[in-house]
Amino acid sequence: MSTEAQATTLGLDDAQTVSALVQAPPTPRACYVFAHGAGAGMGHAFMAAVASGLAQRGIATLRYQFPYMERGSRRPDSPATAHSAVRAAAAHAHALFPGLPLFAGGKSFGARMTSQAQALAPLPGVAGLLFLGFPLHPEGAPSSERARHLFDVREPMLFVQGTRDKLAEFGRIEKLVAELGPRATLVRVAEADHSFHVLVRSGRNDAEVMAQLLDASADWMLR
Repeated sequence: MSTEAQATTLGLDDAQTVSALVQAPPTPRACYVFAHGAGAGMGHAFMAAVASGLAQRGIATLRYQFPYMERGSRRPDSPATAHSAVRAAAAHAHALFPGLPLFAGGKSFGARMTSQAQALAPLPGVAGLLFLGFPLHPEGAPSSERARHLFDVREPMLFVQGTRDKLAEFGRIEKLVAELGPRATLVRVAEADHSFHVLVRSGRNDAEVMAQLLDASADWMLR
């Protein structure tokens, strides 16, 4: 399979179809089913950078659109519809890369929809969940209500979180990961916000943050 992103289509339970992109190195060692955030689709620069960076580290990705994004709507799908897309993507990746370790998750909204789907019924072949900026609560309303379902997930989970993320107060994420126990791991991305951007005065830059995110994610999946 080409290391360039290849277009494909996913069929959902209700006969809808959504677009997807598969990107893989010549000999992938794992595959990540990668869902987008609420405000931008699978072609967003962050999504593309993660997919390319993981391919350089030996990991294939399957990016896909949620139905609302495919339609050009700004209103996210109901959980049931989003879960259907997550399941279709996981099944497609499992068929494309039989025998490879399979991981699922995504950015923000995509992370939460994936974890909810996994908590309800395990995704086919998925060995663990990887969250890039898990949205623990709305901005300005710190809470841990959105995390309750994570206690029903039995597979390993990796949380990659910025310390300035306004949708996940860092102390709350630390407490959550501790409560989830050995199956949960937290990667602290110093000075990064919910989009994994950093301020100039932090002494870091976005490229360094992306490298940390990619290295930590790849190392965890390949372990």
